[in-house]
Amino acid sequence: MSGGFPVDLILFAMIAAFLVLRLRSVLGRRTGFERPRREGNGAYDPQAPRPASADLPPELPAPQAQAGAARRVVPDPRSPAGQAIQRIRGVDQGFDPHGFLAGAEGAFRMIVDAFAKGDRQTLRALLSDDTYAGFEGEITRREQAGETQLSEVRAVQEMALDAADLRGTVADVTVRFVSDQVNLTTAKDGSVVAGAEAVTELTDIWTFQRDLRTEDPTWRLVATRSA
Repeated sequence: MSGGFPVDLILFAMIAAFLVLRLRSVLGRRTGFERPRREGNGAYDPQAPRPASADLPPELPAPQAQAGAARRVVPDPRSPAGQAIQRIRGVDQGFDPHGFLAGAEGAFRMIVDAFAKGDRQTLRALLSDDTYAGFEGEITRREQAGETQLSEVRAVQEMALDAADLRGTVADVTVRFVSDQVNLTTAKDGSVVAGAEAVTELTDIWTFQRDLRTEDPTWRLVATRSA
């Protein structure tokens, strides 16, 4: 991925409160990264997406790109990924593919930024145990070598929901991010170890996972690779 005893305590509380608000602002919206809340009578929030019937999940829209800074693409409902999304919606009726991509973009930007800054607290909240171990190991190596990492997501050009899977109540959703980034690693003396200051187009393929039966709304990053 941040005397007096009372001062430290107050600072820690302020940092913790800021992190919670930051996470809620990105992952706490009803965008597919959060289960719809239930009303007191047990019904879903009227503002949350609803299925067409009590037995069947709603049909997915045809593949399309939404207008905006980043092109968002969902799979054809007849494709394997589209059928898997239908099954996910059968368990979590509030799951919305387009909204999920919006939340995934926020998580993508936060994770890239937190990794560059060595912000372990943010990464711990958004990554699975195995993925966090890999990220934390690289952060520790950089720190021991005295290296500094600069990573900036200048723009996300496209996000595509490439694959999905449902095993019991555990859902995996794979997103392909095409983004313009600056990535530069410098040594203690300021020399360039890797990367460059130039903006480069990168394609990252990330898989997010969540157990749909839990109340925790967070989809955690479980796998990453570059294309």
